[in-house]
Amino acid sequence: MSLHSSTQFDPILVADVGGTNARFALVTSFDDSKNQFTIEHNNTFPSADFGSLEKALTLYLSTVSHIKPKRACLAVAGPIKAGQVHLTNLGWHFSVNEFKQHFEFEQLEVINDFAAFAYASPYLDPQQNVTIKTGQADENANIGVMGPGTGFGAACLVRTSHSTSVLSSEGGHISLAAVNELDVLLINELRKEHPHVSVETVFSGPGITHLYKAMAAVKGVTAKNLDAAQISSLANSGECTVCDATLNQFCDWIGSVAGDLALAYGALGGLFIGGGILPRMQSRLLESRFVERFSQKGIMSQYAGQIPVTLVTQDNIPLIGAAACLHNSK
Repeated sequence: MSLHSSTQFDPILVADVGGTNARFALVTSFDDSKNQFTIEHNNTFPSADFGSLEKALTLYLSTVSHIKPKRACLAVAGPIKAGQVHLTNLGWHFSVNEFKQHFEFEQLEVINDFAAFAYASPYLDPQQNVTIKTGQADENANIGVMGPGTGFGAACLVRTSHSTSVLSSEGGHISLAAVNELDVLLINELRKEHPHVSVETVFSGPGITHLYKAMAAVKGVTAKNLDAAQISSLANSGECTVCDATLNQFCDWIGSVAGDLALAYGALGGLFIGGGILPRMQSRLLESRFVERFSQKGIMSQYAGQIPVTLVTQDNIPLIGAAACLHNSK
């Protein structure tokens, strides 16, 4: 039985703080039967309008002045080191302890956006997301989360019979492995400009451009000066065969990367893919060799084969994760 049922629940202030927007909400209840949090008073402010996170939060709290949350969890797109939080793009910096005292919170956690994704993973709604690969999730095993966006993020929800915690990682900086001959040729081309070809070198916004240039070189075609949006547009319109091959390779190869991370994390509870890029490539991803490449792991192929993979298209993930972080700690 949860210590916080739907009838008695101390509201949790949750936030999703990124370079563009600061989004705040209050989590007012948790429904055990549906495994869902109730998120209310959702409000989004342009981050650039504020000189600090304190000012943005002060404005938000003034809109819900009838509620005084004593618990808070902030999901931030930036590093947290030794109780100091840096939001580089905004020039925002704060100390977790000083922030806690300033707003008189009894409990305050600050987590990064991929840790929030990992905390959120058991609370996602299957009907709002897309199954990329079917499987049998072990409800007591670890869950892996990953995704290409501006960079490449990865984390793991570690579950034991007694507790859950999140293992943050730098999975985006693992060396990218070649599985077939085309991968080898592409890595050889990528190495000419990138001394360390990491997962993020290819699987990120800038990475699509890197992969396109390498694909053009492998095919003996002169690469044009295209960004990721232009490559996607030309691929989808059928105007550029190299662009089309680039996106197909992106969807195939990320299957191998996802399988590697699932093995590294022991993610028999499932693997969830987020980030800003793949939700826009849904049909291509479903038609790709993702599933085949995910499970192609030699003597561990059967192990990888049982792991379900979900593409997360649901909104509110950082807010759900922030709520789950505090809810799980009870």
